[in-house]
Amino acid sequence: MIGKTVLVTGGAGFIGTNLTARLLQEGASVIIVDNLQTGEMANLARFDKKLPLKFLRADISDPLPALGHVDEIYNLACAASPPHYQADPVHTMMTSVTGTLQLLRLAEATGARLVMASTSEVYGDPKEHPQRESYLGNVSTTGPRACYDEGKRAAETLCSDFQRRGVDVRIARIFNTYGPFMRSDDGRVVSNVICQALTDQDITIYGEGHQTRSFCFVDDLVDGLMRLMHVKTAPDGPVNLGNPEEFTIREMVDVVLERIETRSAIVHRPLPQDDPQRRCPDIGRARELLGWEPRIPFRVGLLQTIGWFSAALEDRAEATAQRAAVA
Repeated sequence: MIGKTVLVTGGAGFIGTNLTARLLQEGASVIIVDNLQTGEMANLARFDKKLPLKFLRADISDPLPALGHVDEIYNLACAASPPHYQADPVHTMMTSVTGTLQLLRLAEATGARLVMASTSEVYGDPKEHPQRESYLGNVSTTGPRACYDEGKRAAETLCSDFQRRGVDVRIARIFNTYGPFMRSDDGRVVSNVICQALTDQDITIYGEGHQTRSFCFVDDLVDGLMRLMHVKTAPDGPVNLGNPEEFTIREMVDVVLERIETRSAIVHRPLPQDDPQRRCPDIGRARELLGWEPRIPFRVGLLQTIGWFSAALEDRAEATAQRAAVA
């Protein structure tokens, strides 16, 4: 990576921050473009100011700022949890469509290689299990999740069209991911349950908790994204990146409660509309094409994630106390 310039859109967010750390560690110069809708400057403040890192506050659905030459582009820009992407569904859709189109044109103009962060949400509430990349999905085009699901499907279409005209594009379908640098208000199930347990709030389970998810630690995901970027020949079609170890939501909650002493009670709420009942990747293509599979078991990664949130909540409480003292 020494001597390469890498553009990371959404680089101040959860996955983007972890990816940026890895790129800098390996000697790349990194340009981050982020509108800070869900990203946080506090994440980037952790990096040594002497490192070759440049931040531009911009929205990829608007005209892009002048970026100069870039060798690689990781497009991670888009709110990824339902509470955030449903807050402004039109913007969510345009981030995936207009934003991806602009980055593809940049890749075409500069000769850069582009990895597009798509999502397991393109499978919708799947009828096939586990989900292979060849599965066409069961997605609502009109429900409250459609702005994200259909936006990513449209982005995949654009990437495939540009690939057919010679642009070096690779598509990653990312399944549930967790780890340090998640926001406490992220709205996804792992962050919700950990933060509720740490603060003795009621732990929310939607439905009976029988729906399943597969949780990939962020270090493993970053490794998969970089392998996808650096494999010599672009795969023909998307590649699933996720952990095929499947948990019901109730099982996941029980694992968290084994590791956190809490006075929290468990409460049940109605299932959200179009909430997938099963979600688990088939990672055969990733194994074959990238030599990749997750290495970090959920229970191991969970301890690091709990440590991250515990420290973050303590920092927030301390900052609140200092502001109150000044006032």
